[in-house]
Amino acid sequence: MKTPLIVTTLLSVSLCFACQKDDASAPKAEATPVEAKKDAAKPKTDIKPIAEKGVPGVKPEPLPAPDDVQAAPSDAITTASGLASKVLKAGSGTTKPDAKDTVEVHYTGWTTDGKMFDSSVVRGTPAKFPLNRVIKGWTEGLQLMVQGEKRRFWIPGNLAYGDTPRRPGAPAGTLVFDVELLNIVAAPKAPSDVAAAPADAKKTESGPAYKMLTKGTGSTHPTPTDIVEVHYSGWTTDGNLFDSSVARGRTATFPLNGVIKGWTEGLQLMVEGEKTRFWIPGDLAYGETPSRPGAPAGTLVFDVELVGIRKPQQAQTPPKAAK
Repeated sequence: MKTPLIVTTLLSVSLCFACQKDDASAPKAEATPVEAKKDAAKPKTDIKPIAEKGVPGVKPEPLPAPDDVQAAPSDAITTASGLASKVLKAGSGTTKPDAKDTVEVHYTGWTTDGKMFDSSVVRGTPAKFPLNRVIKGWTEGLQLMVQGEKRRFWIPGNLAYGDTPRRPGAPAGTLVFDVELLNIVAAPKAPSDVAAAPADAKKTESGPAYKMLTKGTGSTHPTPTDIVEVHYSGWTTDGNLFDSSVARGRTATFPLNGVIKGWTEGLQLMVEGEKTRFWIPGDLAYGETPSRPGAPAGTLVFDVELVGIRKPQQAQTPPKAAK
């Protein structure tokens, strides 16, 4: 089945992390601090019709399990964590993905009794996701691969959903996956001035510092009630990337008054087409000790490109009754 789409509710304490639906349909880890998976509790049982060839409403046949689905064969390689794998097809690439990179894959997963529980191949659409946002076995395993490679993994329960999953309907115990790595999108690198705002940065009265990176083409600044479309990447001051629409390959759209205070204030300084770097103190982000578990603490650094501005839709006036 297709895993639940990732949607984040825009609250005053949450920025815009994955605020649009994500294409990712790979095995997900437990909810992460920057992506609230609202329907993570849906069982992984509803195999969708094949996208290109399937007939709507007709359930396709599951893909047959490999002969070695019950246990990794003797020629499989096992890592220190217990993850076993075997190359099925050599890749054409030379670079392996980093945990923070975004990967595009085709995959099929089975339990060790041969039951298929998920497949992007059956759906006919590859899955695309940040590698550090999935189960541990995938995060570790795909870093062994190069582009074009196809590999079979035997992932123990402690690196998947567990032997007794907390997520209702999730497959239990050791899982077997055939994964083909189609593409790698490198995560944005932290800027050289991520630790602190440079001397040529400007500063607002409330505290955020900012520096224009690319001049915009527009002339209008957004208001707090406007809807903005942006591309962005965010780091902690030690250079740790914690979120990026650039890595996901999709812009984010949200009401400007529905995000952290530093963004609501900062983006009003921008015009369409502009790219700006912001250093936002903790009191205008998630705080020095965030109440939201796992949220990034202290000063946060963002590169933001303002792609578009639009007014919220006005309520339509109902037509007058005919006399």
